[in-house]
Amino acid sequence: MNKYQVWLHACRLRTLPLAASSIIVAGGLAKYYQVFDMGIFLLSLLTALLLQILSNLANDYGDAVSGADDQRVGPQRMMQSGLISKVAMQKAIIFVTFACILSGLSLLVRSFGDDLQHWLLFIGLGIVAIVAAITYTMGKIPYGYRAMGDVAVFLFFGLLGVLGSFYLQALTLPIEILLPAFSVGFLSAAVLNINNMRDLANDKAANKITLVVLFGRQKAFIYHLLLIIAAMVCSGLYIYSLPGSQFWQFLFLLIASPLIKSCTQIYIALNDFENESAIFNEQLKNTAISTFVFSLLFSIVLIT
Repeated sequence: MNKYQVWLHACRLRTLPLAASSIIVAGGLAKYYQVFDMGIFLLSLLTALLLQILSNLANDYGDAVSGADDQRVGPQRMMQSGLISKVAMQKAIIFVTFACILSGLSLLVRSFGDDLQHWLLFIGLGIVAIVAAITYTMGKIPYGYRAMGDVAVFLFFGLLGVLGSFYLQALTLPIEILLPAFSVGFLSAAVLNINNMRDLANDKAANKITLVVLFGRQKAFIYHLLLIIAAMVCSGLYIYSLPGSQFWQFLFLLIASPLIKSCTQIYIALNDFENESAIFNEQLKNTAISTFVFSLLFSIVLIT
């Protein structure tokens, strides 16, 4: 790989559709409530993608420094492989952090103007998001190594992503939109759970504590099923709660089919030790894509 390909690989562009899912759902909700603002939507999307890239780079750095990537079974990491130096990765993390700040500030200018109270609130949320992206695997006490990854993904990919992006457009939060926010959060946590099931042995060796390390793959699989079911139920309940909802508006639930198929493959992987890594990698990708497609279908249902 040339240097540009190396950095593109380090940014892990395949993770960006998942990061975009919450913003897309928020955009669909904003359109339904007739408060959609294209500028705010695009800036929210850019900020979310930059935060995901920041998290990816910090994750590459943190896992390499801690040794968690030494026996990696997932896609190749750039620092651990020696293709990116420690200093270069540190500079990249600083650069993307400033890009996140610039994008976030532009978003607040577009949304709030000179409303100081809203500025202070969202600057605080922005700082929390940046710190969370960096300290997932970096720092003295990376929370991703302390079984807090699932909670963080649920909060940032689900609640903060959907509710925050919607609020930036509407300046209000109807309580019922918690349901689609929960759905995106649950599906995002399911993606992380597959990743952690795949990396169980390596995480144990590196003293990286995840829910899978704590409870084992069998219980993690049950947890995974509950996440998928909860996501479908929450989104279904939201559509049902809409005035005049019609049967065709539940068609987005067809995404449950590939998600169920993915669950059957994961169950096979639990007992297929020879091919488990390949199966987990494939279903990790499939579940992330399904989450993105879910966000698109859900939003289309709302705006048509």
